[in-house]
Amino acid sequence: MNSELISADVDSLREKLGKALLETVEFRNETTVVVELASLEAALKEAFALGYDFLIDISSIDHDQEEPRFEMVYELANVDDSKHLRVRSKVEEGGSVPTAVNIWKSANWHEREVYDMMGITFDGHPDMRRILMWEGYPYFPLRKEFPLAGKPTDMPDVAATGVAPMEGGPFVTSPGGDRVSSEPRAKGES
Repeated sequence: MNSELISADVDSLREKLGKALLETVEFRNETTVVVELASLEAALKEAFALGYDFLIDISSIDHDQEEPRFEMVYELANVDDSKHLRVRSKVEEGGSVPTAVNIWKSANWHEREVYDMMGITFDGHPDMRRILMWEGYPYFPLRKEFPLAGKPTDMPDVAATGVAPMEGGPFVTSPGGDRVSSEPRAKGES
C-alpha cells in the first residue's frame, strides 16, 4: 500500500469536500474518511476520479441505539491494488442514500443487498427490489432487533422457525463486557 499516495488523495478529498469531510481515521495502515451524507455522492465521484476504480464492497452497520442509527461503508481500491480507501457516512433510520451505480456498475447488487438486509434505500437505483428475501417480506434480517432464531412465517418451505442454525454450533457468541471476549470463537479456542 502506498500511504503517500493515499495521504495525497485524502488531501484532495478534503480540498474538494471542505467541512463535509468530517474525519479521517488511520488504523493498521488502512485509511477511512467519514463524510456527511449530503456529500457522499461527491466524495465517491472524487474517489473514482482519483483512481479508485474498483468497488470492493458496500456494506452497512446498524448502531441500534445511536442516532443516526445506520452507517454506510464503501470499500474502494484501484485495480493494481496499490491504494485502498474506506468511505463511511451515517444515515438516519428511514433515510435514503444516493446510488453509486452511476459510478460503479457493480454497486447495483451491493446496494440491493443492503436494502434487502437492512432496509436502507438508494435514490436513483435502477432496480431497488429485494435480492435475497422474497418480495413482500416485512423484515430486515441484519438489523439488530431481528431475532437470532428468525420470525415465524406462513410460507412453507421458505424459512425455518426452529432453532437458529448457529446456536450450539462451532462458532458461537457469548455475552461479555468487552468486544474481544464476546466475539465468535471456535469452541475450545481463545
